[in-house]
Amino acid sequence: MRSMHQGYDLIGDIHGCGNTLIELLEQLGYSKRNGIYQHPKRKVVFLGDIVDRGPHIRLACHIVRDMVDAGHADIVMGNHEYNLVTYLSEAPPGMRQPFLRPHTARNNFIVEQSIKQFEDHPHEFNEFLDWFIDLPLFLEYEHFRVVHACWDQAMVDEYLRRYGNNHITREMLPESVNTDSFLYKFLDRSLRGTSLKLPDGRSMTAKDGMVRQFFRTKFWAQDPQKYSDVVFQPDPLPEDIEHGILSADEKEQLLFYGPQEKPLFIGHYWMQGIPAPIVPNIACLDYSAVKYGRLVAYRMDTERHLQPGKFAWVRVEKNER
Repeated sequence: MRSMHQGYDLIGDIHGCGNTLIELLEQLGYSKRNGIYQHPKRKVVFLGDIVDRGPHIRLACHIVRDMVDAGHADIVMGNHEYNLVTYLSEAPPGMRQPFLRPHTARNNFIVEQSIKQFEDHPHEFNEFLDWFIDLPLFLEYEHFRVVHACWDQAMVDEYLRRYGNNHITREMLPESVNTDSFLYKFLDRSLRGTSLKLPDGRSMTAKDGMVRQFFRTKFWAQDPQKYSDVVFQPDPLPEDIEHGILSADEKEQLLFYGPQEKPLFIGHYWMQGIPAPIVPNIACLDYSAVKYGRLVAYRMDTERHLQPGKFAWVRVEKNER
């Protein structure tokens, strides 16, 4: 993708923190003209996950869509946009469930705020759902890449070969929940990242109370030997597993985004602390905004190595509520 803009401001997971988004945009030099936030020389790239959890989801959706539609921003789909669409999409005849995404207690809780905050605006909500479906899954610019959770070049190439573009359609949604399909595997990789199964059939209880048999993994670890070399999630591994040795099969499952690749921007991972590059060519911009963390941006120009001094952020205060 080429652009006449002189620079890009990449913004991580908003999750309904609409007031904080306004504060961050203004801090970055964007101002509202003709009802739309814009900058005379720069363009925003949103990393997905506008919806769910936070108090001002509708406000955030309008700001982002207006900027995108007017050409002042780009965006990639997050797993929360995808999940919300499939949660509200009826399953076709023959499926054993009424909706593409099961209405479990956990799934109900995650989408609760999105549905509630649009309940008095049903037509508007349907328009946003249609817009979410059409969001690109990944973006490649001249000197950097953007995806919500993980860039797997082989899968990106295969997706483009099969579908000819970087989008999904409503007609593809039933296939996207078929765990045996390439489409499911691609979306799982791009929107949720890489993972390994805990050894010996083990499971762990995360901070959110969910019992999991998998843990999220780095896709930039060079020559990892132990589980602790690749774990990448807020929840630590059980102590007796953390320093276990990776098997040859587990190493084979790991993905490696090498240091020679273009700079890559991701969200998704609920990071904490002071924003900084993960490695010189990868930055995660999800710093747990909706959990009173930071809504984070990176001011990208043409650098090949990402710089700690180019991160910007706003702390999410209790008054966002």
